[in-house]
This record gives sequence, C-alpha cells and structure tokens, in this order.
Amino acid sequence: MSAVAWIAVGSLIVWVWLLLGQGFFWRTDQRLPARRDPARWPSVAVVVPARDEAEVLPMSLPSLLAQDYPGDAEVYLVDDCSGDGTGELARALSERCGGLPLTVVTPGEPEPGWTGKLWALRHGMALARQRKPEFLLLTDADIAHEPDSLRELVAAAGTEGADGFDLVSQMARLRVTSTWERLVVPAFVYFFGQLYPFRRINGGESRTAAAAGGCVLLRAGAAERARIPESIRQAVIDDVSLARAVRRSGGRIWLGLADRVDSVRPYPRLADLWHMVARSAYAQLRHSPILLAGTVLGLGLVYVAPPATLCAGLLTGDATAAVAGGAAWAVMAGTYMPMLGYYRQSLWLAPLLPFTAVLYLLMTVDSAVQHHRGLGAAWKGRTYARPEAAPEP
Repeated sequence: MSAVAWIAVGSLIVWVWLLLGQGFFWRTDQRLPARRDPARWPSVAVVVPARDEAEVLPMSLPSLLAQDYPGDAEVYLVDDCSGDGTGELARALSERCGGLPLTVVTPGEPEPGWTGKLWALRHGMALARQRKPEFLLLTDADIAHEPDSLRELVAAAGTEGADGFDLVSQMARLRVTSTWERLVVPAFVYFFGQLYPFRRINGGESRTAAAAGGCVLLRAGAAERARIPESIRQAVIDDVSLARAVRRSGGRIWLGLADRVDSVRPYPRLADLWHMVARSAYAQLRHSPILLAGTVLGLGLVYVAPPATLCAGLLTGDATAAVAGGAAWAVMAGTYMPMLGYYRQSLWLAPLLPFTAVLYLLMTVDSAVQHHRGLGAAWKGRTYARPEAAPEP
C-alpha cells in the first residue's frame, strides 16, 4: 500500500477504537441519575464567584434566587474586585426579585499562589461554612438554572454513603446562536467528553475524574476531606482539579449533560471562543512541549487525515486510501451527530468537524506560544504567567 493508504487505514483503526473503546464518549445519555426525594432536605449554600459580570448577572442571578427548594438554602455571591458594579447590581437584583437570601462579599485581590476564581470560592465557602450547610453548590455567574435545578441536584446526590455521590456536576448547555458558536461550541463539549468519558467517570471503577465548573454540587464533608479549595489553589483547570481531589480523598463523583442548566454568556466572535479555549489549553497539556507535539500529530492523524486521504485517494486513483479515509470520516461524523442533536443543530455540520478540529489545534498552539511569552492564562484583566496544570491523581 502507499504511504497515504497506510495513514488512512491507521486513522480508520483509531476511529473504530474511539467508537467502541473510549467509554462510548460520543453518546449523550449521561443525564442526572434517577432521583428519589429525601426524607429530609439538607441545607445548601450556593457560592457564586463573580468578576465583572454585570452584563450576564440579570439573566443568571434571579434564576438562583428563585430556586424552588424545600430545605434551607441561601446564596453567597463573591464580588471578585469587579470594576463594573457587579456587587451593587447583585444586591439590587435581590431586592427586586426576592427569593433565597443573598449575601455579597468582596475578598480583595488574591494572594500569591491563588487563581482568582479559587480565591473567590475560598472566601465564599468560608462564609457559608459558618452556617454549617450540608451541601455547597458552586456555580458560575453566567449560569442560569431552572427553578427545580437545586432540588434535582440534591435528590440525585442521594444520601451520604455507598449509595450517594459526594460530587454531582452538570455540563451546562452553552449558548449556540452565532455561526462561530454553532461551529465551535458543540465540538468543545464533544472533545471534553472524548478526554473525560462521562461513563467512565460515573462508573467509579476508572481513575478518570472531571467536573464541569459551571455547576458543581459538593457535599460539605467531602470538600473538607479533599481540602477544597486550598489543595487546588493554583489550578487553572479548576473543575477537573476539584473532581480529582474529591476522588483521591475517596469521594464518589458524577458528571453528565444538563437539560435545565444553561450558560447565558455570549461568544459571538471567533476571537471570543479562541480566548476561551486558548487560555487553558496548554495547561491541560501540563505545559509540556512533548505533549504539545504529540497532540498536534494526534489531531492531524485523527481529524485531518480522513478527509485529506479521501481527497488524495480520489485524485490519484488510490482506492484503499479513498475507502479507508472516507470510512474514517464517516465514523467521525457519526460520533459527532449525537452532540449536534443535543445542541439542536443541523446534522449537516457533522462533516465539518475536521475544520473545527484544526481551529482547536491552532488555539492550542497559540496557548503554548502565549505561555512561553510569559503571558500565561489571562482572564478578565488577570494573567497567570506560570499557572499550575490540573494535578495528577
């Protein structure tokens, strides 16, 4: 066989393995586990880190204040040195909307060794712990919850012990409105699931651990055992680090897709999405040039090779390359269709996944370039020049 044919066959073998051997990552059926109302609803503290969130807060905070929860619950919004009046707006929304009690606190700039979000969570959780809540709901300021969201999360966590979960996390449904959002956002969740197959996480037998930082229900006792957030204070990819810390301490975790939890943050331009991915992509590779090179080669073989070898085979008359490349592309598109369906997007976008993968490849390379320029992970006016990657188990 020709070299092109060997590449096409290799890519097809990889895709058959991904289809069957990577925890069925492409399926979208991991939703909240079967729930049963507890005999007594435990107390919950909702902690919301917020930095310059005045644009999205009117769409998210009222949904938290309006939670229909039978037990005791209150909201702590941590105004992380915002310059747009986030704290004042939060108080005004609470007065206007009513609902759950709201406390707004401003901790000041983070100490050395802390990322901004985890510094904010530290102060919000410390304040909440004075009331001795049984659960902590850690949710981002751009996440809107349906009125029964908290009730469903707590019921899904179950009772403490072998039958319950110490961490229940939902991957909020991201906004998909603009052309670039349609191309990039479903693929973001698809790639995340490929790295961290939800079924493996939820099975409890694998070392794989991850969470979605926008919506994490955490048992208070598990947070103390795992020393959250102190043990992960430098993590840029804080949600994965949090889940790993909980699992290392013996906790049970669950992660799935959300039906009634949505992100309201817009990413209308490619530049917005580029920054969202690039600010932490190199941290995911533990800032390793070797892992970066392997990722570039791997993405090329897995996503670029199928359409490239198909076209090359058709142009040169290499039937093996054309058939194997076309088959690999078909398997790739087929595994992407469930995620497009979850996001209510046209299935005709599935064959464009190689183009989106190239964008992610370029974002990852740019993340590495920014890191080696000393810019590191930048977010809302803060730059972490040498951020820590998510700690290994």
